[in-house]
Amino acid sequence: MRIITKKEIPDSEITDPQILHQRRKLIKAILASTVAWSSLSSKFAASETDWKNLSDALTGSDKLNVTPNDLVKNYTNYYEFTFNKEDSTRLAQNLQIDPWSVEIIGEVEKPLNLHLEELLSQQSLQEYVYRLRCVEGWSMVVPWVGFPLAGLLKRVKPLSTAKFVKFTSVHQSDAMHNGMLQWPYVEGLRVDEAVHPLTLLAVGMYGDKLPKQNGAPLRLVVPWKYGFKSIKAIVKIELLKTAPITTWNLYAPNEYGFYANVNPAVPHPRWSQISERRIGSRFFTPRKATELFNGYGEQVASMYSDMDLVYFF
Repeated sequence: MRIITKKEIPDSEITDPQILHQRRKLIKAILASTVAWSSLSSKFAASETDWKNLSDALTGSDKLNVTPNDLVKNYTNYYEFTFNKEDSTRLAQNLQIDPWSVEIIGEVEKPLNLHLEELLSQQSLQEYVYRLRCVEGWSMVVPWVGFPLAGLLKRVKPLSTAKFVKFTSVHQSDAMHNGMLQWPYVEGLRVDEAVHPLTLLAVGMYGDKLPKQNGAPLRLVVPWKYGFKSIKAIVKIELLKTAPITTWNLYAPNEYGFYANVNPAVPHPRWSQISERRIGSRFFTPRKATELFNGYGEQVASMYSDMDLVYFF
C-alpha cells in the first residue's frame, strides 16, 4: 500500500494498480517469516523498471515526481563519516548493521529491547511516498518502506509523564571518525509529533532494503520537518519528561531549532528557506517555492496552532 495524502495525488495521477499490486506482494513477503537483515534484499524485489514506471505514472505533478533512486542513494548527509555527500555512500559501507537491536526505555510501563528481525516480524510494512526537504535548500521525493512509529510506541505503554521522544543513533568508532559534532547523533520529537500518522520508521526505499548511507537498518522519517530531524541508524528510543538536547541544536542553537518545521518565513543564517532546488532537476529549472510544513500543513498544522513558529523554529 502506498500512502499519499489526498492533497498530493489527483485521480489522474494514481499509479498503475498492477504496479501497486506488485508492491503489496513484495512487502507481504517480508511478513511471511522472520528474516535477518542480511536477507531482506531478496524479500524486497522491486526492479529499476518498476520504479521508472512508478515515476512515469506520477509525471505531471512536481510534488509527486519520485527522485531517481541513484540520486537519492548518492547524495546524502552522513556527517559521522564525512561532510561530502557523495563520499558518504562509500564510507558508510563500513557500518556494521547485522545483528541489530533497538532499545525502547524511559517513561514507559513495558520497556523493550528488540532484535531487528523480531521488530520487523511484528510490523505491517507499507509504502509511503514523501517529500524530503533539507535545511540546505534542496529537496527530494522518496518512496520509503516502513511503518508508523505510533504502533511501536503503543507497545511500550507510555506513561502520562512522557512528553518527548529521544532518538539515538549508533556510533561505531572504528568506522565513524568525523569529529565535528558530538556523537552519537541525537534527535527528538514531542510525543504528539512522534505518534502522528505521517511519522515513520523506515527500513527500505524504492522497494529494496534501506542502503547504509540512507540510514540502514532503521531510520526516522518526519516529512514536514527538515531532513536532519530524520535520524539514521537508530539504536535507542527514550520517552522523556522534558525535551532532549539534540545534536544540531547543541552545536548551533541559533541555526538549528528543536522543532525544525519546514518554514519559508524562518531563514537559516547560510541558506534562504524561501525556495528549494529539487535534486535531479535540469540546470535551468526554476527553484520551487518552499511550502510551510513542506506541504503537509493540512495534516500537521493543528499541532502548532498555539505556537509562534518563528520563535519556536
